[in-house]
Amino acid sequence: MSVFKIILYIAIFIASFSVGILISKKYYLRVQELKKMKNALNMCKTKMKFTYQPIPEIFQEIASSTDGNVKMIFEEAYKQIQEKNAGEAWKQAIQNIDSNFNREDKEILKSFSKLLGKTSIEGQLTEIELTSEFLDTQIKKAELERNKNEKLYKTLGFVGGLGLIIILM
Repeated sequence: MSVFKIILYIAIFIASFSVGILISKKYYLRVQELKKMKNALNMCKTKMKFTYQPIPEIFQEIASSTDGNVKMIFEEAYKQIQEKNAGEAWKQAIQNIDSNFNREDKEILKSFSKLLGKTSIEGQLTEIELTSEFLDTQIKKAELERNKNEKLYKTLGFVGGLGLIIILM
């Protein structure tokens, strides 16, 4: 067997296994982003409750203290809030940022926008608490999906790579 074939087989195996790892990583990242978003909403709740800062300032501070897609969502909401009301800005930010959230996660986060900036602080705090509870449920679901699918896709990438090599031999 030539050296070229061996290198080709190794490249196919590595590519297949890498695809499996990349797909499985989406499940891990979704769990992490949901947890970061829950923490960010808790920070938002605390700032609303104790500092009485305006929503744009709260969004800006949260964006500066988080990272990743959650940071980008709060930055986008801060930018949008200059032109739109807080609820619309939040909804637009959730839609515009490409994150690891699934459709259901995004709908829950968009529901947070209904009372944002439109009611008293107590109403907004209640809405944040409700959204946090929904996020707890989503985190549990995401962890179950992760446990189920993460290993599956890694194994599928490994076995798929070996299968391709066997077929090509």
